[in-house]
Amino acid sequence: MSSSLPSAPTVLVIVSGSMAAVKAPSVLRRLREGGASMRVIATRAALQFITPLSLATAAESPVATDETWFEPRPDAQHLSLAKADATVIVGASADLLARAAAGQAGDLASATLLSVSGPVLWVPAMNERMWNHPAVQANVATLRGWGHHFLGPEYGNFGTQGEGAGVGRMSEPEAIAAAALALLKPEEQDYREQDYRGLKVVVSAGPTREYLDPVRFISNPSSGKMGFAVAEDARDRGADVTLVTGPVNLPDPNGLKTVRIESALELRDAVLAAATDADVIVMTAAVADYRAAQQSGEKQAKVAGDVTLHLTPNPDILAELGRNKGGRVLVGFAMETHAGVERAAAKAQRKNADFILLNYPTREGTSFGGDDNQVTLVRADGTYEDWPRTSKREVARKLLDEARRLVGGLASR
Repeated sequence: MSSSLPSAPTVLVIVSGSMAAVKAPSVLRRLREGGASMRVIATRAALQFITPLSLATAAESPVATDETWFEPRPDAQHLSLAKADATVIVGASADLLARAAAGQAGDLASATLLSVSGPVLWVPAMNERMWNHPAVQANVATLRGWGHHFLGPEYGNFGTQGEGAGVGRMSEPEAIAAAALALLKPEEQDYREQDYRGLKVVVSAGPTREYLDPVRFISNPSSGKMGFAVAEDARDRGADVTLVTGPVNLPDPNGLKTVRIESALELRDAVLAAATDADVIVMTAAVADYRAAQQSGEKQAKVAGDVTLHLTPNPDILAELGRNKGGRVLVGFAMETHAGVERAAAKAQRKNADFILLNYPTREGTSFGGDDNQVTLVRADGTYEDWPRTSKREVARKLLDEARRLVGGLASR
């Protein structure tokens, strides 16, 4: 990441007390590489996971703590630290969110947060049950109401034994640094944080299930993570979001409307209903191509020998949306193992999509269910852009950047 910021703007990084604190040095290095100078506060709890030396080395700056706050000095340290161009709370815990929302000032981090005047970016990290607790969500709403920004949390595996996966994992260092550096550029702050305000976005996600009888169905292993990432990023950028999802093991995201469906026919009805006044439609759902020509009302007994299934095509939802596209931006996804760009371009042209994101299911690290993705953006005219492998949240962000450029002046209506 090369420097493009004049006169080394200052970023105050507060490292909060979660296990994600171990990623803070990577965030600090990326911010330095982006042209920012660092001020760092580590909470008492953060120092249970990371050392001041690790943070100071990465930041090339001293680390302030509750102990340094009370050292003899000519200035009020919390006021000096607050004179930063932007503030980022890395691995924000439920405790620090609560203290900030309540306006407490009993420790250096909280007192400094009461004194900052620039933009504030919270990057939460906690387990899913804590993140979804009404008290935490109320504190988040309070801070959002003050104009604070949030990045994540994201879906992923937790480091705590027995917790499995869920929403609460901290965003990756590269995404944190990019979001923080954007706050330093007023022209990009509105673009990144407010560019979807006043717009409606519809996203489809996950697989469909096409039942053959009450217990057997045709489906695929889509996890829904890509679509959920798009919906959450659109929400964080101010959009009114409707997420239509097939059966997935992901909780309904906060702050948007979620519609749960099973079959392709149900998906079609829900998407078309939501799309009537949409500005952007993103179809990430892995829709089954076929369904049973006649679904049995009873479980069919196992028989010896081969069984013939009579299938009928499901509706092409993307094509139907394209036929009635109007001024909406329409984005589709495709999965190919060969001749991908040519097939995706033909699909975009045939279905009147603005662009297609081409997936590669056989590439390492990008299979169904993963947290990363590697795609190629393909337009109907055959032009394309290869994107590097990165997190699905970063893919979602770039997708919405491209879609927003196509929306044009709709946000100012």
